[in-house]
Amino acid sequence: MPAGTGPSSGLRGMDRDRVLAEAQAAFARRAWESAWLAFTTADTEDQIDGDDLDRMATAAMLSGHDDESDRAWLRAYRSRIAADDLSHALRCLFWLTFRLLNNGRIEQANGWIARAESLLDGVNPDGVEHGQVAYLAGFQAVFAGDESRAVDRFEEAAAIGVRHHDIDLQVLAQTGLSRMLIRLDRQADGQHLLDEVMVALAASEIAPIVVGDVYCTAIEACTETFDVSRAREWTSALTGWCAEQPELVPYRGQCLVHQSELLQLGGDWPAALDQAERARDQLSRPTVQLALGAACYQQGELHRLRGEFTKAEDAYGFASRYGREPQPGLALLRLAQGRPDTAAAMSRRLVSEDGSPIRSRTLPAHVEIMLAVSDVAAARAAADELGRHATDQSGPMLQAIAMHVLGWVLIAEGDNRAALSPLRQAHSRWNTLGAPYEAARTRVLIARACKGLGDADSAILETDAARRVFDQLGAVVDLHSLPTEQESTQLLTHREAEVLRLLVSGRTNRAIGDELVLSERTVERHLSNIFRKLDVSTRSAATAYAFEHGLV
Repeated sequence: MPAGTGPSSGLRGMDRDRVLAEAQAAFARRAWESAWLAFTTADTEDQIDGDDLDRMATAAMLSGHDDESDRAWLRAYRSRIAADDLSHALRCLFWLTFRLLNNGRIEQANGWIARAESLLDGVNPDGVEHGQVAYLAGFQAVFAGDESRAVDRFEEAAAIGVRHHDIDLQVLAQTGLSRMLIRLDRQADGQHLLDEVMVALAASEIAPIVVGDVYCTAIEACTETFDVSRAREWTSALTGWCAEQPELVPYRGQCLVHQSELLQLGGDWPAALDQAERARDQLSRPTVQLALGAACYQQGELHRLRGEFTKAEDAYGFASRYGREPQPGLALLRLAQGRPDTAAAMSRRLVSEDGSPIRSRTLPAHVEIMLAVSDVAAARAAADELGRHATDQSGPMLQAIAMHVLGWVLIAEGDNRAALSPLRQAHSRWNTLGAPYEAARTRVLIARACKGLGDADSAILETDAARRVFDQLGAVVDLHSLPTEQESTQLLTHREAEVLRLLVSGRTNRAIGDELVLSERTVERHLSNIFRKLDVSTRSAATAYAFEHGLV
């Protein structure tokens, strides 16, 4: 809504003062939409200036009115320039450019960063403005892929923030620095710095724009490094923070995406899909936000696992449209659609991009796809790389993934006995993390290893346990990949097959025992196993099943 065209346009005198006071009060209680509407109403003929103009720009940003926020920050900047107040002018440019960078409008942001750098000569050489511009330059370097320069500029900005007791600049710069340290394989240092930042959020009065950005950035870091514990803790904190501000827009959608990811991991797929849909709606209005691609991708993941391939295809397409690489989900979708060669081409392209920010999530999918096309050597290389990452990082989730894929590769290499140890370790870690789907997928591999070792009974038990979980979750793709009921009966041991053949012929337990030189008790045990494996409860039902499925 342009200035001067809000409800009750043309306010004068005391009415305008009253509305302005309402705007200030709404801002103070963090009712962002209400504050923005009131400021806009009071801004007849562009009369708002000074700190109120800054507040209007902030309220517009936090209520999702991005274009209006940009215009307000630009007005504030020009008014400060006209008043020869370079310090405040640079502050206005800082927030304008900060928003542009966060929304992916890099070219515009680059232009304003150059303008800000040109103004630095006119301010105190030791002033906080130098730290603000250093932070923006670090952010700029991240998008340019210059991680070393990003580290230098974030460190410079953080030091200036500490020196001037500017907590907003300090935590922003430290958060950016932590992300760079993690990407440079200094995870322990980066995570320690993030922990310090999160303590500062709880202990200090920090601008809402900063708080939301730090929460989302920290959770993204946890997602990239498979740090489920911190992701859950900080997503809970972000959820509570958003709940305290019902009119907040920018960070609410990201919060829902993170909630959806954690619900998916915990096995509540319907709730996860609901949160992803809500996130997509939130991030689509009033203007499209950068995280919309992540919400669409999350929808695609859930639809793929549920066997809803058309919906998954559409969601991955929208993810790509809104700037999110639709991988490795799209490659796994192609695999599930029976197009392994297409999936392999996608996956090979992904792992060849060493600088990919989603490489850690690409490698497990790469192992699966390479094994599907019988490229065991490539699968082994990816599994070994994941193993090295898991050694460097102490998080149980990455360790579980590494153990899972290692076991899978060992089975493909024919070493079923060696596969069991890492697979059981993976299963234990998945249970600790409360991840039923991943635990069930590992049990499927344990079943394969047991079958390869001739332990048919254990293979059936593991497969049946996985089947129950897949059925509860609605994991259609995984259910279809399990042995069919008829194929499961082929896991009867040789002795059980002999007992079933004699049972069908009408022999009693004693007669079966006499024929096979077994005690009646042993025959009863074999019959119990047969009934369980065939999912029947009587001799007549077992006989009917045997004839129906050609087992005799």
